Amino acid sequence: MNATLPRRLAAEALGSLLLFAAVIGSGVMAERLAGGNVAVALLANTFATVAALIALILMLGPVSGAQFNPAVTLMLAWRGDVRWRDVAPLVAAQILGGLAGAMMAHAMFDLPLLSLSTHARSGWAQGLGEFVATFGLIGTIWAVSRTRAEAIPYAVAAWIGAAYWFTSSTSFANPAITLARALSDTFAGIAPADAPAFIAAQLAGTAAGAIVFGWLYPPARR
Repeated sequence: MNATLPRRLAAEALGSLLLFAAVIGSGVMAERLAGGNVAVALLANTFATVAALIALILMLGPVSGAQFNPAVTLMLAWRGDVRWRDVAPLVAAQILGGLAGAMMAHAMFDLPLLSLSTHARSGWAQGLGEFVATFGLIGTIWAVSRTRAEAIPYAVAAWIGAAYWFTSSTSFANPAITLARALSDTFAGIAPADAPAFIAAQLAGTAAGAIVFGWLYPPARR
C-alpha cells in the first residue's frame, strides 16, 4: 500500500459506500422478491454480499488494502501494516462512506434516507455469533495474507458467505456496517439498542483473532 493517505481514505470511503449499499440494497430487493421466505431472502443477500466483496477487494485492494472495516484496520495496525496515526482517519472514512452507502441504497428503493431499525438482534447467542464471525474473518485475512495473498478476495468473501449461514447473528463482523445497519429499517437492519453488544463482540473477536493467529503465524525472522 504505497498510495498517499488521501487516496487510501478515498478508497476506503468509496469501498465502504459500495459494499454497504450492496448489503442493504440486496436485503431490500431480496425481501421484496422472496414472498416472505426468509431463507430465500438471506440466500440472495449472501450471494450479493459475496460477489460485491470479491469485486471491491480486487478493485481497491491495491490502493488501500480494501479494509472497509474498523476491525480489519485495527488488526493491521496491531500487526504493523498500518500506522496507528492513520487508524482514526481510516475508520472515519469507513463509517462516513458506509453511512452514505446506506443512504444510497435507501434512495434507490425509494425509502427514507435514514431510519432507525426495529430489527431486534439481542442475546448472548447472537453476541457469540458475532465474536465467531469476526474471529474467523481476522484469522482468514491474517493467515491467507501470509500464505497466498492473491487469494484474499476469495477467502474473505467465502468466510463471510459461510458465516451468514452458520452464525446466529448472520455475520456482521464489522463495527462500521453495524452502525449503518442500525440506521436502516430493512431486512439487513439491527435495532440501535442491540448494536453496542454486537460491536463489543466484534472488537473482542478482533483481539482474540490477532492474538491466536499472530501466534500461529509469527513474523518471519530477519
